[in-house]
Amino acid sequence: MKRVVLNAVLAVSIVLFASVSVGREAVPMAEDPKLEARLVDISQELRCLVCQNESLASSHAELADDLRQEVRELIRSGKSDQEIKDFLVARYGDFVLYRPEVKPLTWVLWFGPFLLLVIAAIFLGVYLRQRRALAAPAAMSDDERERAKQLLKG
Repeated sequence: MKRVVLNAVLAVSIVLFASVSVGREAVPMAEDPKLEARLVDISQELRCLVCQNESLASSHAELADDLRQEVRELIRSGKSDQEIKDFLVARYGDFVLYRPEVKPLTWVLWFGPFLLLVIAAIFLGVYLRQRRALAAPAAMSDDERERAKQLLKG
């Protein structure tokens, strides 16, 4: 009886996992291989707005599919690579670029991590200096040294 129940549970779980693991259908390539190659080049320089740490070319998010389709349409309409990037930056901000331009608006993105590292190093130096000052033995006067010797002898 236990074996029948175990087999039934196993069969149900296999059916459930098989139905969940069905993948999406692959997005068809463009009719024009040059267009698709240009799309890949451009989308490698753009950030997926959902994943944030992936390029648009490597992302599998639905929004990334929509953005790639939008880039395809812009390529078909005769826009240059820079015009396409400018359009997307105007629409989504500098964050859409994987490597945003260095300008006052993006200084925090470019120099913020280094600034935080310098601040942390300064605080660490101050902390270690204070700790060393607390750990150093205080200098004794001659009278205190004599008194200590008498206490140790007696």
